[in-house]
Amino acid sequence: MNTSIRRKIVWAFAILIIFGGSIWLINDYIHRLIRIKIQIIYRKNKVFNTILEARRYEKNFFLNGRLQNIRQAIAYNSLAEKQLSDIIKNYAKYTLSGNLHQTRKRLSDYSSLITQLLTRVKEIREEANYPADPEIEHLKAEIADAGHELTSLFENMINREQAGLDDLVNRARRYIFFLSLSVFILCIGVALFLLFNVNRPLKAIEDAIVKIASGDYSRVNLKCSSCEFQSLVDALNRMIDELERRKEQIVRSEKMASLGTLTSGVAHELNNPLNNISTSIQIVMEELEDGDTEFKRNLLAEAEKEIERARDIVKALLEFSRNRKYSAKPVRFNDLVKDCLTLIKGELPSNVTIEMDVPDDIVVNLDPGRIQQVLINLFLNGIQAMEKEGGTLYVRAFFDDDGWFCFQVRDSGIGISMENISKVFDPFFTTKEVGRGTGLGLAVSRSIIENHGGVMEVYSREGEGATFVVRLPGRKP
Repeated sequence: MNTSIRRKIVWAFAILIIFGGSIWLINDYIHRLIRIKIQIIYRKNKVFNTILEARRYEKNFFLNGRLQNIRQAIAYNSLAEKQLSDIIKNYAKYTLSGNLHQTRKRLSDYSSLITQLLTRVKEIREEANYPADPEIEHLKAEIADAGHELTSLFENMINREQAGLDDLVNRARRYIFFLSLSVFILCIGVALFLLFNVNRPLKAIEDAIVKIASGDYSRVNLKCSSCEFQSLVDALNRMIDELERRKEQIVRSEKMASLGTLTSGVAHELNNPLNNISTSIQIVMEELEDGDTEFKRNLLAEAEKEIERARDIVKALLEFSRNRKYSAKPVRFNDLVKDCLTLIKGELPSNVTIEMDVPDDIVVNLDPGRIQQVLINLFLNGIQAMEKEGGTLYVRAFFDDDGWFCFQVRDSGIGISMENISKVFDPFFTTKEVGRGTGLGLAVSRSIIENHGGVMEVYSREGEGATFVVRLPGRKP
């Protein structure tokens, strides 16, 4: 069964916590053990120093025979026994010396020998220069041997404890090193796991969202082992499909809005040729019996021209209103501009003129219906910006030095303020009166250009008109 990413992360961090806790527990145990070992060495050193003090007084007695020295030796031995008993009581299970009770017995025997010496000296009642006594000499020899044995024993015990402490510190260092290395390796494993199983899918999803924000609605192709991310990718693709559908709806709705704006003008444009056709036919019917055939032929030729003109208007209107999928094909750009101008002719005020600089030989690969929508939107915006004061609408097309096809639509109208120029491509932003604009025209136009792989920019100063520049890469057939 495929384990979820959430469960994998939980397990990974649980293992990290277990390893980290283990290191802390082991470190705490070793640290406590080291402190105990240091205490044992310190206390054994105190016992050793106490015994050395006892032996010093013992030797002083041997030299000068003063009873005070032997009494001090007995006192220090008693203190040493007490200190050793404290070690046995509190640290017996931690010490490396397994013979502490035997050592205490030897210390007790040593103290007993000194006590016997004191008793024997008192018996002969000599404090300084007592006569040679075999028993005293025997006791002195036994005391010297016992004292030497005790000091050697404690020296060995302390050295052994010190060696044990050094070994413990080295083992602790090795334990901590290997555990830390294990945690480090585990952290690298978790980092790699998060990188490949979390970061990469998230980065792919982030890139997809950035593309969506820029208008690229291509589906996200991501195959990942995590069901959470796969479900997120599926949801994102569903959202992309819905956005694409709604984008098409917005494009169509904006086209219908433009079509509604054009309808009255187109109706007016159609009315003129229809009136001319009607007038010509009436005259022909009235002069039907007249023998002037050439005159009637001229009238019918004029009617045919008007029919052709009306048919071109209707054809351009149908072409503009038709909903089709994106389909690029070679198009003579001059003809496309003329078709658009034909559609907006009814919306053109008398105080606005149009100037074209579009060479006849420019043929580019593009979707004519979509680019026609862009042109009409730019033309209508320019006309509306000049309808009060009048002016000139300039249309220019050319190939730049990089091989990009460019066209410009420039008006001499009121221009765009600095605070609004950064918003003109935002959906639903408009400075027109209520009912005169949806605020979607330029947003949809830029989206159409970006779908062609191009860019759309605006340059304007308030009171100096506005210039919209469109650049399409590599579109020359």
